[in-house]
Amino acid sequence: MAASIVLRLQTIVSRELSPSELAVVTVGSIQAGTKSNIIPDEAVIQMNIRTLDTGVRKRVLKSIERIVNAEAQASNAPKAPETKTIDSYPLNVNDETASHRVKDAMLRYFGPERVKNTGPNPASEDFGCFGTELGTPSVYWFIGGTDPDVYNKANEEGMVHQLPVNHSPDFAPVLHPTLEMGVEAMTTAAMAWLQKSRDDESVMTSMLSTIKSS
Repeated sequence: MAASIVLRLQTIVSRELSPSELAVVTVGSIQAGTKSNIIPDEAVIQMNIRTLDTGVRKRVLKSIERIVNAEAQASNAPKAPETKTIDSYPLNVNDETASHRVKDAMLRYFGPERVKNTGPNPASEDFGCFGTELGTPSVYWFIGGTDPDVYNKANEEGMVHQLPVNHSPDFAPVLHPTLEMGVEAMTTAAMAWLQKSRDDESVMTSMLSTIKSS
């Protein structure tokens, strides 16, 4: 029954959503039984759902519940399945004004060749609580951590999408200069948001120069 549910869940994105409605339904864990010759009395399935729209998320959750209940009924389960939400975070939307301010500061400091627009990303992130729930102007960005030689080779071979990223067991960012760049980016964003004059910008440049030389 659990195996049938896992297979059926994969049809939600491919059959129930428009190609323009990005969604991810991942079964990250399935646990059932302890011995090869004993039929398990229960199965626990853990899923991760990611969407770029709250309406799409509600539809996906309803589809999951419908499929789980239908498969249980089709398998003549002795009782209805239990479903519960473990973690749920609001949609993360960067504040437009804050985004422009931080981006401009990043461009001035790092240069256009090192600052890119990632576009919408289905990351699972609790950072959305600041903006969506608390109304705080917030900006979320990513910092690259892949070895440049590894990235360039993958880029030449058209295999960048296969490089290990967050939540991958093979994810291992290069310590240097990733750590330094993270500190510089955070300082740049903070000072850009706090500065009120050209004098403040000079102070920011001086601070970042000190970080680089440390």
